[in-house]
Amino acid sequence: MEFTVQQIADLLQGQVQGDGNAKVHTLAKIEEGTPGALSFLSNAKYEPYLYTTGATAVIVSKTLEIKQPVAANLILVDDPYSSFSTLLEVYQQAVAAAREGVEEPCYMGQNSTIGERHYRGAFSYIGKNCKIGNGVHLYPHAYIGDNVTIGDNTIIYAGAKIYPDTVIGKSCTIHAGAVIGSDGFGFAPQKDGSYKAIPQIGNVVLEDHVSIGANTTVDCATMGSTIIRTGTKIDNLVQVAHNVEIGRHTVVAAQTAFAGSSKVGNYCTIAGQVGVVGHISIADRTIVGAKSGISKNIKEEGTFVQGAPAFDYKQNLRAMAVFRKLPELQKQIEELREKL
Repeated sequence: MEFTVQQIADLLQGQVQGDGNAKVHTLAKIEEGTPGALSFLSNAKYEPYLYTTGATAVIVSKTLEIKQPVAANLILVDDPYSSFSTLLEVYQQAVAAAREGVEEPCYMGQNSTIGERHYRGAFSYIGKNCKIGNGVHLYPHAYIGDNVTIGDNTIIYAGAKIYPDTVIGKSCTIHAGAVIGSDGFGFAPQKDGSYKAIPQIGNVVLEDHVSIGANTTVDCATMGSTIIRTGTKIDNLVQVAHNVEIGRHTVVAAQTAFAGSSKVGNYCTIAGQVGVVGHISIADRTIVGAKSGISKNIKEEGTFVQGAPAFDYKQNLRAMAVFRKLPELQKQIEELREKL
């Protein structure tokens, strides 16, 4: 696909500085730009590449102060990173739209329906009584259980498993190997020391524009629903247990685990390898540093915590600074003890 610089600028609501009729047909890092490529600059440490790149066009901030001559055509926007993300999203949608039809063999059960412009890859499976929207893409070996609802323009990548009764909204992305709706980890201890499985009869609800990373697992609720709300992005290898609720536009990095019935607010940032115990709540706009353990409620919005157990981020840094000095402090204490 080929576009003019002006067409890209119009899409991003930006301004062209240079030749708007120049054409681009590929995307590239600014340090690897070649003729016909479109790049972007958002990090100041990459600014030197702006003056040497071979890219035909570069997306930059309107506030950038140009210090040297630039050969590339510039597209001036408010936020280059966000604009480039928008462009990648449009590009991904265009590529997906080019793939339509039904590959064989694949299967669709009784009373199931699927909308227009869909793609069903070889060996994909759709159970009974499913309602699947327009523009949905099911890649090879995707499994859709009975009574599943999937909204328009959602993509289910190869090998993902969607258990029965799951509800998935519009424009969601489920990456390869993800499992949505598997049984929650519920077992009742018995007097003889054994465990009896507690039936998990709820479901999972993913609202619109949710992304689920590869090999992530979202368990169904014991009763009711496990819910991931609009715009939330979950990385690879994350565990979301039964009856968890994650709010809108929250991001969760890899290897994080949420225990049952925990509730995470809106616009939160959860870094990698975080553990959240069950039945607690995390306030809106909370930031949790990597490898932290959340063992109690976080009630104040905008809190930044780190550590295991997690506490205030700045206090944690000070505590770690003292911890590193413990051998020296111990030596000083022993010297004082001898003097006394």
